[in-house]
Amino acid sequence: MLILQRKEGESVLIGEEITVSVVSVDSGRVRLAIDAPRSVSILRSELRNAADTNRDAAREEGSPLALLDILEK
Repeated sequence: MLILQRKEGESVLIGEEITVSVVSVDSGRVRLAIDAPRSVSILRSELRNAADTNRDAAREEGSPLALLDILEK
């Protein structure tokens, strides 16, 4: 992991095509602007974690037929 300090208005380049800029810093919150090709997926980590949790929960559920068998017994 790389840890950098940037001030408002400064940027970080990732590869040839991605730029992350610090737009503002206010009350402990940082606003970032990300300039990347449309082919690059950008997702907040908490959304990715929620999607992973939902996917894992869906895998743990039994099939509808198995659930019906349980209900019939």
